[in-house]
Amino acid sequence: MSVPAPFDIDAPYLILVGDCSQALNAKTGFGLVHWARERCLAQWRLQGEAVDLGLPDLTPAAAAAAGARTLVIGVAPFGGGFTPAWVAAIVEALEAGLDIASGMHTRLASVPEIAAAAQRAGRRLHDVRHAVRAFPLATGRRRTGRRVLMVGTDCAVGKKYAALAIHRALEARGVPAHFRATGQTGILISGGGIAVDAVVTDFIAGAAEALSPDADPSHWDVIEGQGSIFHPAYAAVTLGLIHGSQPDAIVVCHHPGRDTIDGYPEFPTPSVAECADLVLRVARLTNRDVQLAGVSYNTSALSDDARGQLFADTIEQFAVPCIDPMVTGGDAIAAHLIEAFR
Repeated sequence: MSVPAPFDIDAPYLILVGDCSQALNAKTGFGLVHWARERCLAQWRLQGEAVDLGLPDLTPAAAAAAGARTLVIGVAPFGGGFTPAWVAAIVEALEAGLDIASGMHTRLASVPEIAAAAQRAGRRLHDVRHAVRAFPLATGRRRTGRRVLMVGTDCAVGKKYAALAIHRALEARGVPAHFRATGQTGILISGGGIAVDAVVTDFIAGAAEALSPDADPSHWDVIEGQGSIFHPAYAAVTLGLIHGSQPDAIVVCHHPGRDTIDGYPEFPTPSVAECADLVLRVARLTNRDVQLAGVSYNTSALSDDARGQLFADTIEQFAVPCIDPMVTGGDAIAAHLIEAFR
């Protein structure tokens, strides 16, 4: 089975922030700015208090005049729902000559006003969360090549950033590797992948198999994680991704100081040790030799001294390297993968 074809989305982008005032919900916009800055021309904020991505503020007409090709919805609200207030904004962008790329669960063409405006303007609508093909049931067959999967103690703890940093580090060391996106932001950054949370549950593991097919023995697929096996709403997506990925290695991603699952205050956030233990146990269903290869932290709220102590304590406890993708990059884990899987 071949890897799904990439999405053909024209750059540069105008990123719609809308009225989003919470940085955590603007993770698609921030992800694009951090990892695909060369494709990001400007942002469009509909309210003054909206999140600032650090891009110039332009309207669709001004952005189109400056060369923008696509309006990308840069917000991923809880549950992936479509905000009705954005309809007029998207119609305005279409009329300005921009295509639209969305990672929402709701398909753009299912909104009559948007579908009609796209047809009038002759513009394209990209629903990157929705695959254009069906996936079979998983086979469980062991595949050639190597795979490392990011897993998290919660959602939005840096799984995508860790995968991108490790992939970049492997390539810098001359190791053949691919970043495999499993969510809408990763797809927009890399240009391809499968948003596994939009796949029918029975076929998530099969989709993960399709995303990471047989490869050369020295090749690494660096697979973006989704959700958390401890999440009361999203654990099923995580479990299917774990089994279908058949990881040789996992990297646990954690946000220090987050005491409860985001949006579910009655559910405590597990420790790195609890997460690693449970994920390794369930991952052995499809790969008995899976191992912990590293821990990735979001240390943005920590001082340099506190970060250093956290890393030292983690290395002593687990005997694997630590990274913060935005501070250290991913080389420490990349080097460990190369050495551990010679």
